[in-house]
Amino acid sequence: VQLQASGGGLVQTGGSLRLSCAASGGAFTSYHMAWFRQAPGKEREFVAAIRWSGYSTKYADSVNGRFTIGRDNAKDTVYLQMNSLKPEDTAVYYCAAKNRVISTETYEYHYWGQGTQVTVSS
Repeated sequence: VQLQASGGGLVQTGGSLRLSCAASGGAFTSYHMAWFRQAPGKEREFVAAIRWSGYSTKYADSVNGRFTIGRDNAKDTVYLQMNSLKPEDTAVYYCAAKNRVISTETYEYHYWGQGTQVTVSS
């Protein structure tokens, strides 16, 4: 499956952004989807994940209550609604896909999008 992330940009502290990730070339409902992020000089870290059905989600503690992951299986798209953004949310955000068991581990995801930059100014 190929993944194409979009929706990043520059926003002020407290603002909102909505990221999208469009999938193609595979059966979208075969995959659990996730968002990860990587800030300069840091390792890639888990942000949020959603089961193939959309009925179960997981969040990193740092974004819980501020970010919401969702998916539209009719459009083969996963979203990340980001509210109350903070400067520490600045990173390149990546969408990823895996089958079988949902996970928060970077190394368990087989397919990755190209990343979209999110910059939060203070």
